[in-house]
Amino acid sequence: MADPVARDPAAQPERTGFAWRRSTLAGTVAAILAVRLALHGDTGPVAAVALALTAAAWLVLLTAAHRRIRALDRARPEAVSVRSVTLAAGCVVALAACGTLLVL
Repeated sequence: MADPVARDPAAQPERTGFAWRRSTLAGTVAAILAVRLALHGDTGPVAAVALALTAAAWLVLLTAAHRRIRALDRARPEAVSVRSVTLAAGCVVALAACGTLLVL
């Protein structure tokens, strides 16, 4: 068992911040690929709706991650809210659903 005195309290918020940044980066790549697919593929109404939903989901994910990263910069960061986690998970699911719509 690790010694609680030797624990670095700054490491966990830093790792969590990096995880939020990785999630934002993955969402950005997915959104860019969706835009590319929509512009070079069929530009029908389904593709337009999927593209709009992708952009909205990406913006919400970016906003939620930015807020959480800023909260982690505090000396004693607060616990993440259930709303933020649900929002981020919903954005990831929405990005996946929109990507599926664009591929099909």
